[in-house]
Amino acid sequence: MLDFNTICEFSRNHCVAICAFLVPANLVATISTIILTAVRRPAAQVQRVATIGNLFAGVMIFHVITWFMVGVVMAPTYVLFILASTCLSVNCWAMAHPSSMVRLIRGLLALIGFNKQQLASNE
Repeated sequence: MLDFNTICEFSRNHCVAICAFLVPANLVATISTIILTAVRRPAAQVQRVATIGNLFAGVMIFHVITWFMVGVVMAPTYVLFILASTCLSVNCWAMAHPSSMVRLIRGLLALIGFNKQQLASNE
C-alpha cells in the first residue's frame, strides 16, 4: 500500500520529470478549455476538458505543497503554485459560468482588432 510519505518523496525525487510533464499539460488543457468555451462547444465537452485540466492543476498543487512541507521556499515553487492555481481557476470558471468567459474573450478580441463581423462569420 502506498504511504503518504512515499508519495511525497517520489514527488520530490522526480521533480524535473513531473514538472516537465505537468507545466505543458496544464497550459494545453487550460488553453483548450478557453478555446472550446470561446467557440461555444457543448457544455459536456468543455467540462470534460476542464476536468482533465483540473486534475493536472491539482497534481501540480500537491507537488508544490510537498516542497513547502520540507521548507523549500523559492521562486519556482511560487511560480508553479500560481500557474496551477490560475489554471484551476480558469477551468472552474469555464465550467461554472461559461457565458461570462465568452463575453470577456469577445471583448478582448474586439480590443485587439477583431470586429463583430469577423466574430459573427466564425460562428
